[in-house]
Amino acid sequence: MFAIIKQWSNRYFAEPQAAILLLFIVGVALIIALFGGILAPLLAGLALAYLLEAVINPLQKHCHLPRWLALFVVYVLFISLFVIALIWLLPLLSKQLAQLLSELPLMLQTFHQYVYELPKQFPNYISERAVSDLVNSTSIDPNKIATLGRKAFSVSLASLPAIITWMVYIFLVPLLALFFLKDKNKIIAWCQQFSPQDKGLLVSVWKEMQFQLGNYVRGKALEVIIVAVATYIGFRIFNMNYGLLLGVLVGLSVIIPYVGMVIVTIPVVIVGLLQYGASSMFVWILVVYLVIQFLDGNLLVPILFSEAVNLHPIAIIAAVLFFGGLWGFWGLFFAIPLATLVKALIYAWRNHALEQRPT
Repeated sequence: MFAIIKQWSNRYFAEPQAAILLLFIVGVALIIALFGGILAPLLAGLALAYLLEAVINPLQKHCHLPRWLALFVVYVLFISLFVIALIWLLPLLSKQLAQLLSELPLMLQTFHQYVYELPKQFPNYISERAVSDLVNSTSIDPNKIATLGRKAFSVSLASLPAIITWMVYIFLVPLLALFFLKDKNKIIAWCQQFSPQDKGLLVSVWKEMQFQLGNYVRGKALEVIIVAVATYIGFRIFNMNYGLLLGVLVGLSVIIPYVGMVIVTIPVVIVGLLQYGASSMFVWILVVYLVIQFLDGNLLVPILFSEAVNLHPIAIIAAVLFFGGLWGFWGLFFAIPLATLVKALIYAWRNHALEQRPT
């Protein structure tokens, strides 16, 4: 057994490049685990710069713009869209969320009336005891709903430092992204000073990782926007309540494959059922929602991601479970990029080991 482990370690870790790469990966993982909260704005700025770079490069290549002009155009456009989202989109989402909260008692009352009829319609499958337990578990005191606004105000005062921190992040992250983009070549040259002379393995890992992660990040950002807009338009056609809020939730759900779709389907079904009941309109809303999900999985994802992120569904679910259990929400958020990174590292490592094997 020990001989097999020694043979395997000599095969993959005997070279200095492999040892340096292993130490680098372990070091980065430890830094993120220990100082992830402190470095969050820096990492977010780096991710934002990576997204904007995907737009700057085509402008340089196809429109023959100098880098400073392409950077200026893309950054001004991004800041404009960001300000529009803060001024228009967020207040609208907040308004719909407040409206949903205020109408929650009436929605629950309608839901309870609908549930009370189920034992009469399906006496062999649904008992009155089960309905009573369900109603009791979903009942909310209207007086508590009335005081939620005051509680939210007191909580906001108590969490004033956190609000100030978020306001600083809103200003700091775009500024960091600008510095990353403006001094890209200087930063890369500075990092190369600390890399070994022989960069064969590091270069192959970097190229594979850049291809995989770049395709995923850009594609996922476009997928979120397209799915959110398509869902909002579909719900808007049928005058569905909270269409914008649900559209944004459906768009964000694609970040967490499979699990996100299951979770976001619940509020879509509940809102549609309470608004239209078991009618043909409710069926049409479900059809629209399912068609969007089908087109997303079978048409949009293959077009956006091509073959770059070629992960098996089992690997995707395993990544969601592992990283979600390890880092909570952020683990779920970055599960697929992390799984893609692990795949890129394994492939580059294996190919480099095969190339160095004596013939």
